[in-house]
Amino acid sequence: MVKLTFLITALLCTVSSAFVVTSPTRSYSSLSSAAQLADEVDTVGNNVAVKSLLTKVQEQRLLSKVAASGLLSKAQAAGISLSKIEPLLALAAEYPDILILVEASGPDLLKILPTVVDLAPGALPLLATAIATPPAVIQGAGIGALLAAAAAVLLIPDDSVTNVAFQTLAVGVMVPVAGASLAGAAILSKLTK
Repeated sequence: MVKLTFLITALLCTVSSAFVVTSPTRSYSSLSSAAQLADEVDTVGNNVAVKSLLTKVQEQRLLSKVAASGLLSKAQAAGISLSKIEPLLALAAEYPDILILVEASGPDLLKILPTVVDLAPGALPLLATAIATPPAVIQGAGIGALLAAAAAVLLIPDDSVTNVAFQTLAVGVMVPVAGASLAGAAILSKLTK
């Protein structure tokens, strides 16, 4: 009896959808995609966001600053070379889902890259120091940051809004620092082997 009820209900829904007034739909997809494409591409066919990013890199002389910082020579002294990065490319080839994620994040990544280019000159000395630092020290800093976050939660009392805000701030700062340190140490240890 239950199956018959479901069948009758399905038939009534199907029949009733035939009496719904449909509005005429026009296809604006070709016009909107053409307008959107005009915003993303210049007259030659270059991606406008990439072109402005490369212009910004050139204006800031970012590659000259990388060379002047000694980052490349410190990387070579630490044992990092393109041949060390090659296994990471093989790993990406082994797991094609990684490449799909990278490709899908392309438009979102293009929005972030100008900020990265602005911050890069100030970060170059930090990167040069990080490459020269043994991975075990960076890993220890990551573990220390996790312990500091745990200590902030355990030692700061929960008796006021201000103290809870301090706990939240400490965890909000220390956990990303710990994650970046641990991930950086793992990558650096793989590259320097």
